Amino acid sequence: REDPDVKIEIHLTESSGQSPLWKYALGIKQERGYRKPCLVYEKVWKENKLLLDRPDENDKKDKIRLTQTHLEQINANQSFREIAKFFDSILYLHLVPQLIRHPDAFLGPGIPGDPFGRSFLERVAKTSERTQKSRLKKIEDALRIAVPQLKKLSLIKDEAGIPHLEAIYEHWRPKAGKQREDQFSDGTLRLIGFLWSLLEGDSLLLLEEPELSLNAEIVNKIPSLISKLQKKRKRQIIMSTHSADLLSDRGIGGEEILLLIPGSDGTEVQVSSSNKEIRYLLEGGLSVGEAVIPHVTPKNINDMRQLRLF
Repeated sequence: REDPDVKIEIHLTESSGQSPLWKYALGIKQERGYRKPCLVYEKVWKENKLLLDRPDENDKKDKIRLTQTHLEQINANQSFREIAKFFDSILYLHLVPQLIRHPDAFLGPGIPGDPFGRSFLERVAKTSERTQKSRLKKIEDALRIAVPQLKKLSLIKDEAGIPHLEAIYEHWRPKAGKQREDQFSDGTLRLIGFLWSLLEGDSLLLLEEPELSLNAEIVNKIPSLISKLQKKRKRQIIMSTHSADLLSDRGIGGEEILLLIPGSDGTEVQVSSSNKEIRYLLEGGLSVGEAVIPHVTPKNINDMRQLRLF
């Protein structure tokens, strides 16, 4: 309870079931007074061989060195730069539709990595024309399941050279109407960003509540859609969700779900298949959602009925 250390350890391997090729361990604490973060330790292993073990003698002579990791320094991470490249390739996405519709309305410097999609259309525009058309066609095919009226999805540029997404929507008039991204629904924009990110690379992808603004039936298809689009890449994807619809897919295994269980001294992370009750329910034929959701529902949720706000 006094000066707790934050400790993180990451194991990197080519595929599940293999021994780690790299291991990176980091301990951080806040110094007294100025409360700046500083290293407790930093360690790197390659195939169980220890390459880095800090603090070393130089760190002990100059404490300021402990305010930086070797990982973030090009002249210090040469022997394990593959780890730095891996971290740099990780993509986090939580697309905010308003940022795509009106990027100029949000002033200030952009956030590194553009996690909220402010420069999403520019990113699409910078992709080679062949790749861009191929991806948009795949996204169009997926979108037509959710939005049957959508006929064609493409990227165009206006007179000022600013990129826009444009789709043709079929309706009762002889000539279908064209719409741009500022007329798309939140759900359509989120789904486009989500699908593009799946097709964009092969690095670790972090998604925060991808079910937002989407119809329950579409949410139910997200796991199978990810599996279908990732067959060749074998990309690792980590999602946070509260959605029972997303977890109702029968193809999700209990070993794929990590439960975050809050307690008085912090949050415990538990693999759902390690819970006997959940495992028995899954073996009995229940979906992951049916077995898991009751275990993460707040215990006193029914007390909200008696809450008086006025």
